[in-house]
Amino acid sequence: MLVALAFVGLILLGLPIGFAIGAAGVIGLFEMGGDKFLALGPSKIFNGLNIFPFLAMPFFILAGEIMNHTGITSRLVHLAQALVGHFRGGLAHTNMLASVFFAGLTGAATADAAAFGRTLVPAMVERGYKKDYACAVTAAGSIIGPTIPPSGLMVVYGSLMGVSIGGLFAAGILPGLIICATCMIVIAIGATANDLPKSEKRAQLRELAQIFRQSILALMMPIIILGGILGGIVTPTEAASIAVAYALFIGTFVYRKITVADFIQMLISYGAGYGCDLCNHCLRFDPRMVAQFQSDPAAGRPGLPAVRR
Repeated sequence: MLVALAFVGLILLGLPIGFAIGAAGVIGLFEMGGDKFLALGPSKIFNGLNIFPFLAMPFFILAGEIMNHTGITSRLVHLAQALVGHFRGGLAHTNMLASVFFAGLTGAATADAAAFGRTLVPAMVERGYKKDYACAVTAAGSIIGPTIPPSGLMVVYGSLMGVSIGGLFAAGILPGLIICATCMIVIAIGATANDLPKSEKRAQLRELAQIFRQSILALMMPIIILGGILGGIVTPTEAASIAVAYALFIGTFVYRKITVADFIQMLISYGAGYGCDLCNHCLRFDPRMVAQFQSDPAAGRPGLPAVRR
């Protein structure tokens, strides 16, 4: 009870979730085992991060951050708009389809929501969409991020449970597309009731081909990642590092929009945003640790040999 009150209180005070989890966890450890139980904290934090496949998740997110900085996001939005923008409520459909494209770059719901919350939501409001409707569409589309590979949640689950991450990636493609199709059907059904703006002019075939050529480099990245993993050429962690190198190459030598100062700034903002996610994981509560300590306190303390009595 004390742990729950401490966690809720810290959240209400505005403390980041990762630090609130850590502080509440320290209170819980002290309440259950006193200062002896607190000795489990450092080893628990280290063991929570000392998993090699976990490197894939930050690499994928960093690759998406680089792609977003180079203007790839806007190119994907233009491609989605050229494909579905002619329907009634075209920007809502564009938002949903662009989420599918962007999910193949980052695999994170927060990155999807942040990217389109800054770009598509203001554009939808300017075109006559209600702000709450635009935000709802963006939030619904962001769910596709952890479903379509490369998914950060699949990397975590596969690493902890010993399940093939490549198999999880392959299994997530169809559900992600079904989510997108279902949301677009809901948008189409409610287009009249929500008084969505009428469709724009359908893109001509030549214009569509030109937009596709501009977006082909971004669309190649998910193909490289999935092809390498499912083909057994690289591991998910290696594929993630290749994705970062690919994004840096495109941004630096093809689009020429990344400088050394830009890259350092991206690393700083990326580290600040991803730090809390790491805290959420490494400070998570593990009932097995409590059971081990209660059954054999000496075995649960780091640096001490197990003592059988």
